Amino acid sequence: MTGPDAPPSFTLGYVPGVTPGKWVRTWQERLPKVPLILNAVNPPEATRKIHDREVDAALLRLPIDRTGLHAIPLYVETTVIVVPKDHVVAAADEVTLQDLADELFLHPHDDTLDWPHPPGKLAEHRPETTADAMELVAAGVGLLVVPQSLARLHHRRDLTYRPLADVPESQVALSWLEDETTDLMEQFIGIVRGRTVNSTRGKAPEPKQPKQAKAKANPKSPKPPRKPQRQGKKPRRRS
Repeated sequence: MTGPDAPPSFTLGYVPGVTPGKWVRTWQERLPKVPLILNAVNPPEATRKIHDREVDAALLRLPIDRTGLHAIPLYVETTVIVVPKDHVVAAADEVTLQDLADELFLHPHDDTLDWPHPPGKLAEHRPETTADAMELVAAGVGLLVVPQSLARLHHRRDLTYRPLADVPESQVALSWLEDETTDLMEQFIGIVRGRTVNSTRGKAPEPKQPKQAKAKANPKSPKPPRKPQRQGKKPRRRS
């Protein structure tokens, strides 16, 4: 965010596991003189930071309370089950909840999946964070269901993960204030939507040429017809 006298910049929040790198690179190519500042945010704080204008926009996971906010869904993540490497399901290509009916599940307080009811048998103790839950999976306390990007983010050599079928998926979205209509916001929306630099919203209007310059620039433009000269009468010869 910038003050009235500060040079322009754009602040982008992002929740754990979301990787904004490709959009940042496009921004740097198109607006090299405008810094894009990245701000890592915890999922519960993402929308508050947008409302408080601590960030111009945020990459977060749906669902959210959209009051006063826009949200563009960008992509859907695969949901995975995180297990110890020696667990029996580690040999499977894909797992169902039925395969895990007798397992104990961990349900951290920062869970990003929209469960109507969390699956399986839940551990009595709820870890505070996904990182804490990963530690408990490694200790053999229970299993954990997360979006694949979080499994990669918290990767450990003693853990692995497999795709989990028939469960909620995590949808990543770009969110910003409804009344935020700055040129920089429009530029970033265009980038995440895949607009090219020459598209209508992404291209600055070209200055109009003055009429005189246009005439000079076009050598083939027809010249105005020359006005014929009036010929005088021949003098009469005397006889």
